[in-house]
Amino acid sequence: MGIKMPESSSPRESSPPKDDDVILPDAPPPVNTAIPSPEQASGSSGGNQEGVALGDLFDDDDDDDEALANELEASSAANIPSSPPQTAPSSSGPDISSSAQHESYSDPNLMRQFYSRLFPFRSLFQWLNHSPKPGPDFSNREFALTLPNDAYLRYQSYPTADMLRKDILRHNPSRFEIGPVYTTNPRDRKTLRKSSMFRPLSKEIVFDIDLTDYDDIRTCCEKANICSKCWTFATMAIKVVDVALREDFGFEHIIWIYSGRRGVHAWISDKKARELDDDKRKAITGYFEVLKGGVQGGKRVNLKRPLHPHITRSLEILKPYFAQVLVDQEPFLSQSGQDRLLQLLPDKALGEALAKKWASSPDRPSHKKWADIDAMAETGASKTLDRKALLQAKQDIVLEYTYPRLDVEVGKKKIHLLKSPFVVHPGTGRVCVPITAAGDMDRADSFDPLSVPKVNELLREVDQFSGAGDGDDPANGFVEDGVTMRKLNDWEKTSLKPYVELFDGFIKSLLKSELVRVKRERDESGVTGTDGMEF
Repeated sequence: MGIKMPESSSPRESSPPKDDDVILPDAPPPVNTAIPSPEQASGSSGGNQEGVALGDLFDDDDDDDEALANELEASSAANIPSSPPQTAPSSSGPDISSSAQHESYSDPNLMRQFYSRLFPFRSLFQWLNHSPKPGPDFSNREFALTLPNDAYLRYQSYPTADMLRKDILRHNPSRFEIGPVYTTNPRDRKTLRKSSMFRPLSKEIVFDIDLTDYDDIRTCCEKANICSKCWTFATMAIKVVDVALREDFGFEHIIWIYSGRRGVHAWISDKKARELDDDKRKAITGYFEVLKGGVQGGKRVNLKRPLHPHITRSLEILKPYFAQVLVDQEPFLSQSGQDRLLQLLPDKALGEALAKKWASSPDRPSHKKWADIDAMAETGASKTLDRKALLQAKQDIVLEYTYPRLDVEVGKKKIHLLKSPFVVHPGTGRVCVPITAAGDMDRADSFDPLSVPKVNELLREVDQFSGAGDGDDPANGFVEDGVTMRKLNDWEKTSLKPYVELFDGFIKSLLKSELVRVKRERDESGVTGTDGMEF
């Protein structure tokens, strides 16, 4: 179905306030000068960003420390322009914990080699430009760079992929974010008579899922650490959100990207998605706000019956994962977990009977406690039990322990910055690679974040690539390309290859869709041909 957002279609209603016009700080000029100091880069020479919350500007999946959060809040209150997203010392697995490793992943020489040899700039350009021919979708796009000295450069823009590559190699950022397409080149915004003339026109809808939002459920890991057990939460979230975006909203060009540490990002690139205003973006993110409040505040799921079709479908997807969560996470094994389960049941007498049974078996596993609910109900332990209310309560419990927990603020505004695919996470060294595209959930099921290549491993793979082959053997660094031979890209010599190919396949589908759209629009207006889009 198409994009129709009546209030009654959302599992939860929301009507957020509108954004205010803001004055934006200067970006450094595009000249070959030395890397500016943090004060220069932050726009302290007269820039002002009053009224813009830091959380509205970039993703914060790396901000693990409470002290950092307080620092960001304080800087925002002082009207200091955006500070760079910083890297926490904690890790995404037991194999990444030492400060020596952390430092090596951020080494400027390592990053310069990565950008010059492995980063797929051409693919990134075609994805954001929506055409192989340079156009305003790319040249008016904002990029924000986090430099090695922790300076944060906003409002950078580039006319071509080559110019982007040259500037990235010059600044050698530890990472960079992607922002919206503006009405004019972001570097020229201070030349406009009114700040309101500089406004975001379009940007992909983005979603962010962070496993720290599951810390009240997952018992295997905490904070930035992840393992295969808790990664299941990310997998089930991808499945629920992806099918809803495709079937309920009619979006087609959706790609899921691993954040490099403990989360995933969704990018929806359909033109109708890119051009949605903030109110419609808020409505879409609100569609996925099923959980609310904290555990101490009572029930987190309060849905009207009959259930919305999205919720009914989600339950069918999530039920087998819930059974897995009961085994992997044992959410009801502890006394607090057991008390939480009993709190969510609608019948006091049934709860008391279950509590008595479990008191004699304190180590009873979660999956058996879950089965005990129906078994105890069948014994007639409660004379006032409402079977329908019990069924609904159990549905709500499944949703509380499995339904996606999105950072909804990330997707509400076009101005929000999000980390680019294929950058390196400074804390883990892992590349932010695609997980799945085109609705292929088999890839989501098989994705292992702990097997994602690290930057130092990739560079070692390039160096170890054999050149002993001959003829059209790829081992000699060349491969047949139609009737000619071409030199292999360095990323084709590494374990990054399948991820770049997945990304390129996604882009090919997007460009084909854009070509068809342009041709249709030209035909409808009486103009034939596709001169505006050279493929």
